[in-house]
This record gives sequence, C-alpha cells and structure tokens, in this order.
Amino acid sequence: MNYSIRPIAIVNNDRKEIKDDHWGSIVSTIELSEDINEASLKGINEFSHLEIIFYFNKVSDDKINYDARHPRNNKDYPEIGIFAQRGKNRPNKLGVTIVELLEVKHRKLIVKGLDAIDGSPIIDIKPVMREFLPKGDIIQPNWSKSIMDNYWA
Repeated sequence: MNYSIRPIAIVNNDRKEIKDDHWGSIVSTIELSEDINEASLKGINEFSHLEIIFYFNKVSDDKINYDARHPRNNKDYPEIGIFAQRGKNRPNKLGVTIVELLEVKHRKLIVKGLDAIDGSPIIDIKPVMREFLPKGDIIQPNWSKSIMDNYWA
C-alpha cells in the first residue's frame, strides 16, 4: 500500500525552533500553495475555529519513536507508548491542532494557537464543528495535565 500526500499550505510565524511550551499567543499565517485554488477557502470565515493537520518536517527520521518512552524524556512521567502521547517524534510526523481563526485574507488564514513552527507544511484544514467534538467527559491521566501546564501559556 502506497500513499502520496502533498502539502496544501505552509505556516509562517515567529517560532523558528522546536519548543515544547508557550504556544497560546502565537499568531500564524497559513498560506495556500500556489496550486491550490483560493476558492477552496470560500465560506471558511463563517467558522470560529479550524482543525489543522501539519507535518513535523524538522523532526529527523532517526528521532522517530515506535515504542514506549517517557514524555519529554522526563523520568518523572510514566513510560508510555508513542500513541498514548502527542509528541512530535511520531512514526508519520503528523501534528493536529485546533486553532482560532482570526482573519481570512485571500489565500491566507490568520490563526492563533497553532503549535507548528515557521515553514511547517500543512496537510489539511478542516472547520471545527461542535458535532465532531467529543461527547461526554474527557478523561486523561494526571501526568498529561502536568505537561500541558505551560503549553498554551
């Protein structure tokens, strides 16, 4: 089985280096690739939030994790599988974030809270609809809450 995915847009922002925390105030511009028609964004301004799927292109292949590890390599956190965490060193290097849509400018989306560094390729953009959000309470372990203390600060 073979798949081919090409970026539809690129991220522009002030975050040039991979860092784990303080993403909440980051404003990014997502600019469509030249071969993507501007009409693909028609009506997107009617949504307050978007789900962005992006590629961790700065993660080298030798850093990919296929098993269990301590999140952020911190021994105070339990050793857990890569699919039980949201770390960047994933087998397919995909990130997913819900962002606030601030403005639409022709071929560009101005968003807040995208935790992707400058130059990251965007794989897909989807509007956030209440009906696709989780039903009921979200349950997560305490260590994951600790990791997130400063993530959006």
